[in-house]
Amino acid sequence: MIRDLHTHTNASDGSLSPVALLRLAETHDVDVLAITDHDTVDAYVGLQTKNDTAVELIAGIELSTSWQNNGIHIVGLNIDPANPVLGNGIEQQQQARGERARKIAERLTRLDIDNPYEAVKSLAGEAGIGRPHFAQHLVKIGKVADYQAAFRKYLGAGKMGDVRQGWAAMPDVIDWIVVAGGVAVLAHPAKYKFTTTKLRALLEDFKEYGGGAVEVVSGHQEPALTTRLGELARDFDLLASTGSDFHHPANKWSRPGGFSALPDQLATVWDAW
Repeated sequence: MIRDLHTHTNASDGSLSPVALLRLAETHDVDVLAITDHDTVDAYVGLQTKNDTAVELIAGIELSTSWQNNGIHIVGLNIDPANPVLGNGIEQQQQARGERARKIAERLTRLDIDNPYEAVKSLAGEAGIGRPHFAQHLVKIGKVADYQAAFRKYLGAGKMGDVRQGWAAMPDVIDWIVVAGGVAVLAHPAKYKFTTTKLRALLEDFKEYGGGAVEVVSGHQEPALTTRLGELARDFDLLASTGSDFHHPANKWSRPGGFSALPDQLATVWDAW
């Protein structure tokens, strides 16, 4: 079975509606899909009754936090989207997201870019504003050639638009997920570009705070990386998860279900459901 447990819709920074994503996932033979939008569960409003595909839908979310002054993402899987504790946490995160967006806009203005806040807010629509919306705006006004260039020059790690403060602490974020009946999953661990020593320290704290799983496979990645992350999952007695981190159909490296299988003999996050 193909289980894609990390995807995004236009309820956050993806480009497809929830229904369109489910239909696309079906064309790629995905059996189980989790929509894990950033700091929101809006994609799930009425979606259970609109799912006319053969894809099983698992409720999820991706929450932003920080660890040792590094931005970290925690996916929550098999959650109750209506849980009031999670709802209060989401409200807190959305407020932080709005403040962060204004700060990014202010910083970009210092780089001789006309204050982009209103334009980016319009692009985001009802969704919370994220850096991808700023990237989209920078491409639109001709400051960069493409989305990747926007992150390299303005929005990526260490750049002026990389604003991380304001998120809830990792123990709180994990607690919201657990109280909502879900499993907390460390998202795309290789993306943080930590040394092995630092990644192990992160996993140690994550496990201590109540984290239950790690994304051993995140989109297209080299087999050696998958093997290493599988070993770390075993070392820390964490369940293994898989996901594409899908955002846009044009990104072929993160199409729904477009990733390799887990290594053998790993306990999986779906074992806990």
